[in-house]
Amino acid sequence: MTTLPQIPLPAGIRSRYVDGINGLRMHVLEAGFETKGRPCILLLHGFPELAFSWRKVMPALAAAGYHVIAPDQRGYGRTTGWTADYDGDLTPFSLLNLVRDALALVSAFGYRQVDLAGHDFGSPVAAWCALIRPDVFRSVTLMSAPFGGAPTLPFGTADAPAQPATADPVHRELAALPRPRKHYQWYYATREANRDMQHAPQGLHDFLRAYYHHKSADWTGNKPYPLSSWSAGELAKMPTYYVMDAAETMAETVAKEMPSPAAITANQWLPDSDLSYYSAEYGRTGFQGGLQWYRYGTTGMLTREMQLFAGCSIDVPSCFISGKQDWGTHQRPGVFEAMQGRGCTRMLGCHLVDGAGHWVQQEQPAEVSRLLLEFLAKTA
Repeated sequence: MTTLPQIPLPAGIRSRYVDGINGLRMHVLEAGFETKGRPCILLLHGFPELAFSWRKVMPALAAAGYHVIAPDQRGYGRTTGWTADYDGDLTPFSLLNLVRDALALVSAFGYRQVDLAGHDFGSPVAAWCALIRPDVFRSVTLMSAPFGGAPTLPFGTADAPAQPATADPVHRELAALPRPRKHYQWYYATREANRDMQHAPQGLHDFLRAYYHHKSADWTGNKPYPLSSWSAGELAKMPTYYVMDAAETMAETVAKEMPSPAAITANQWLPDSDLSYYSAEYGRTGFQGGLQWYRYGTTGMLTREMQLFAGCSIDVPSCFISGKQDWGTHQRPGVFEAMQGRGCTRMLGCHLVDGAGHWVQQEQPAEVSRLLLEFLAKTA
């Protein structure tokens, strides 16, 4: 196996590998491992992030008495056993299989019950873990991506059959706007997206710098608010990292918002030394492993598979944490509100952290750690 450079981790966090995890050799960061018998919390990252994204909250959770486990998820980083073939089978990247990955990992560590937190695309994985296996995942913290509940099935249609599903017209409508637009998730599902980012004209490191900056509280244009509907006119109100200009790549989109050298030097939540780890890892692996998750979601596979749980909700104690400057909370109109009703029946807190955009646990780690521990204390 190729020797990889050391990860710039805070004291008390170690890097290790665990074999035999649903076909994966999973790379894991651990804190609080020195003492046996601790309660466990599993942390699931999103895109384009890694287990490393939890480095700032792991020490606080470990100091509070937890065994903290954060894996590089399937398709990411130093975890191996997956393939990123664009023309390959997407089934390994289904949410059911990602739940299986999480279940296999905590089982390998010998836990029958754990607490769970997920950020960005890790949030729906965490949500489905809690919905499908509440006996194992005893509480869940959703971060930056709310969960509105399981997709519905047509109901009461025996004597009035439901109309066949049609293609979502919003994409055609976005393209037809006076300023033509496209939704980033459908762009991420294209064959070109990985190449556009891994081989960005400005270089991968600068691409990631601009991407993280554009979605953070440092970008002063991030002033989110609820949208009234899933329609082209409403979606086009979001920044271009969510609803892109139709003719541009993501690399071109974020290049316009590249922070100044002075701003980069002053950045304390993501100094260049930390960003260099991300850019080295994505330079080595590319983005396609993570993009497969989006492809699964945009093909309709997700809805069809998860209709199995129609009518179900998350019934374990739950909590939501997001940045006050994070559009992710509102990118799917109505879901934030649905989460607090039918999606999660035992929601004990819903927190929008000021001074944080999308990367809430990296931008405001002390406040996120405090909120997590406050929530976990309520579930004890």
